[in-house]
Amino acid sequence: MFRSKLKTVTLALSVTLMAISLISFPQESVDASIRGLNMWWEIVFPSLLPFFIVSEMLIGFGVVKFIGVLLEPLMRPLFKVPGVGGFVWAMGMASGYPAGAKLTARLRQEGQLTKTEAERLVSFTNCSNPLFIFGAVSVGFFNNAKLGVILALAHYLGNITVGLLMRFYGRNPKKLSREEKKARPSLRAALSALHRTRINDNRPIGKLLGDAVMSSIQTLLMIGGFIILFSVINKLLFHLGITAILAKGIEVVLALFHLPVELSIPFISGLFEITLGSQMTSQVQQATLMHQVVITSFILAFSGFSVQAQVASILAQTDINFKPFFFARIIHGFTASFYAFILWNPIYERFYNTEQPSNAIPVGFFGDYSLFGKMLNGLAAAGPLITLLALTVYTYVLARRLDRN
Repeated sequence: MFRSKLKTVTLALSVTLMAISLISFPQESVDASIRGLNMWWEIVFPSLLPFFIVSEMLIGFGVVKFIGVLLEPLMRPLFKVPGVGGFVWAMGMASGYPAGAKLTARLRQEGQLTKTEAERLVSFTNCSNPLFIFGAVSVGFFNNAKLGVILALAHYLGNITVGLLMRFYGRNPKKLSREEKKARPSLRAALSALHRTRINDNRPIGKLLGDAVMSSIQTLLMIGGFIILFSVINKLLFHLGITAILAKGIEVVLALFHLPVELSIPFISGLFEITLGSQMTSQVQQATLMHQVVITSFILAFSGFSVQAQVASILAQTDINFKPFFFARIIHGFTASFYAFILWNPIYERFYNTEQPSNAIPVGFFGDYSLFGKMLNGLAAAGPLITLLALTVYTYVLARRLDRN
């Protein structure tokens, strides 16, 4: 009872403090809101919407079940999750946060995953997409696309490590038989599962597409709210001096790892919002490039409380526990930083930090970072139009459904 009352008082005081801070710093709050809105409007919404819609349709048509049957012999021994986890993992890497959580929750609702399997799967299928790592962070913040190689390797190797470690989480409800363990991919069984899933869904294409659009846009509206909220919270914490207080404690930890203490404030900001934290880290002049990459790797892997709040909101629609996901983010942060540290000399210093690039590793794709810059700028230019059109379609479909009811 005491813990419950203490939690109530803490939450009430936190919300009250935030309300007072909004009144005390109105201009700063508005600027932070606009920054978060622009990020959602220009980048997040148009980049995630196609993946969400296509994913919903792939699930409805049975393609995900088809892929799951084929990947079962690979995903089950490695990560102790069904084969459909391979689809979630691929889509999570391609589209970025929080696509992995969205798809995991969807498959759990359909009964294709057990509770424990879903908690394992969501822990390593939420990661940053390559466009953000190469385009926004490496080119946009560091002006060095070659850093994207280290950041991407550290990020995805850390992700795989988390998946391998989380296979020991929880208990399996049943042990697989010897025949199931030795099962090989079967195209006939996969096609049969695809057909059964489509027949059982039994929704017309128009209804399936409409449901996919509605579900995807509702999720993205929720994501936009969290992005704006945490952008404001991060700004208010800085102006209230709370960020500086927390940074004092982080300085001790950074000193233990022989990292510059000037990285403490960017690190704290990155714990709340990855974009701002990565940008501030790239601007610390007292740190070496390697130190900046190590801290940025942790920030990208931890994914920030903003993304974690989005994931928690998505998982709340199911019985999936959020705690394993949060624990996995901490592991991912440390493993990604470790990989960035050990890969720095053998990869970046050896192949990229030279006046004459080595031909040992193809660098043309990474060296010419204009490709990523053009992709990011193109998305930012067309993003608002895509967002506006999608919201118009959503409003039209919602109005039609309300009229029918």
